[in-house]
Amino acid sequence: MRNPFKESDVTPEQVFNRSRRELLKILGISGAALTLPATARAGLSDWLTGLSAPPSPVTDTRPIDFSSPAEWQAGLPLTPENKVEGYNNFYEFGMDKADPAANASHFKTSPWQITVDGEVSRPVTLSMEDIFKKFPMEQRIYRMRCVEAWSMVVPWIGFSLASLLKLADPTSHARYVAFQTLYDPQQMPGQREGLNSAGLQYPYVEGLRLDEAMHPLTLLTTGVYGKTLPPQNGAPLRLIVPWKYGFKGIKSIVKISLTREQPPTTWNLLATDEYGFYANVNPHVDHPRWSQATERVIGAGGLFDVTRQPTRMFNGYASEVAGLYQGMDLRRNF
Repeated sequence: MRNPFKESDVTPEQVFNRSRRELLKILGISGAALTLPATARAGLSDWLTGLSAPPSPVTDTRPIDFSSPAEWQAGLPLTPENKVEGYNNFYEFGMDKADPAANASHFKTSPWQITVDGEVSRPVTLSMEDIFKKFPMEQRIYRMRCVEAWSMVVPWIGFSLASLLKLADPTSHARYVAFQTLYDPQQMPGQREGLNSAGLQYPYVEGLRLDEAMHPLTLLTTGVYGKTLPPQNGAPLRLIVPWKYGFKGIKSIVKISLTREQPPTTWNLLATDEYGFYANVNPHVDHPRWSQATERVIGAGGLFDVTRQPTRMFNGYASEVAGLYQGMDLRRNF
């Protein structure tokens, strides 16, 4: 069996010598969480090392021209850049939080094409060069909430998904939007069968209802912190839906299809009772194995600088998106 730990993951002696109860209290996790499989939660080593993650490796990024519309510049303290780039879930490059930054630095994102097809009048295939020419880029500062109950505030750069879908002209039959990640096991070792696959089916797939996809908040993202996305953050194109848990934010997208039926999604296929299609952030609906009432804020501090805060309904975007779910049972449609 592959040893999932590196030397840098070893708990410092002074931490080890603290009582188990004190350590768990400081980290804000329950003893039961330690028994959860690594594929479904942040491991203890992630909690320990992620809070003081070193700067991520230099990657092939470049500055982006973008505007900063006032309506999207939320007055929130940003998560440090090294945490955004060095603390990731991207199982295609490894299951530990630091693995994507370590293993994706040579991921080839050029040339790259994305296809929009299905229930559309004008199927389109665009290169990333086409995308930068056709769609003005905006910086949007969004809250990000992981289903594992940690959170960040990130200055994404991108453009409205709605503008791309309108270019393809959805037909009257389109009700959902399906997304697919690149499938390339040679470049993405986690897609190979075995321990690295995390039990997921690849390529990674996700989906939204059409009205969710057309919402102004829904962002196709090309950059972060003023430059193109690093590979570990989903280069060259990823989805950001800020009122949903982070696993809905599919990375390294190559295909978008409009469909009549609700599309399959990767985590829902793995565990239907744990990861719903909607995945809206909801403090009143717990994950079957942990509470969603509070979240751990990834900030600038070190190991014991842990801040917990109450989880906000729809991750703080209720005034913008609650109307999408009027009349729905959000416990049943989780």
